[in-house]
Amino acid sequence: MPNQIVLAVIILLTGLTAGMALAENATAEKGKTAPDFTLKDQNGQEQALSSYRGQWVLVYFYPKDDTPGCTVEACTFRDLYEDFRNSDLKVFGISTDDVQSHQAFAEKYHLPFSLLADTTGETVKAYGVKQPVVNIAKRESFLIDPEGIIRKIYKKVTPADHPEEILADLKIFRNE
Repeated sequence: MPNQIVLAVIILLTGLTAGMALAENATAEKGKTAPDFTLKDQNGQEQALSSYRGQWVLVYFYPKDDTPGCTVEACTFRDLYEDFRNSDLKVFGISTDDVQSHQAFAEKYHLPFSLLADTTGETVKAYGVKQPVVNIAKRESFLIDPEGIIRKIYKKVTPADHPEEILADLKIFRNE
């Protein structure tokens, strides 16, 4: 009997946790206006998504600075950065790490794009990429068109291949 009670409590708590995660993570949708944000970059400068209307923007969320998968992804974006610039695509990496962590990460790997500090987790929640229980982001990306509309959401991201996938999709969206 005690084992059945414990099992029932576990099932109940699992369901509640899943429900809370869904409630926290359900705002940004393909075809809808991307949630605006104003966050500090690794240099302490505020960056607002709305300032980039009129150009394509990639917002890529990642869990933590200087971890294996996040480093591979950031360095692959770095290595293809000229292709992104030539395509007039602004790249923002966002995690819940602070400005100092982003600064160290960007300096260590010579990252030429903005890393934004969402220390409150508000932007992570607005985009629906907050991991349950902990205040870190899932590895997901959003390709946003010049009108501020989310054109594609990348939920299954392979860090080493993701930047090339975005460049290929951008060509398709632009009919190139």
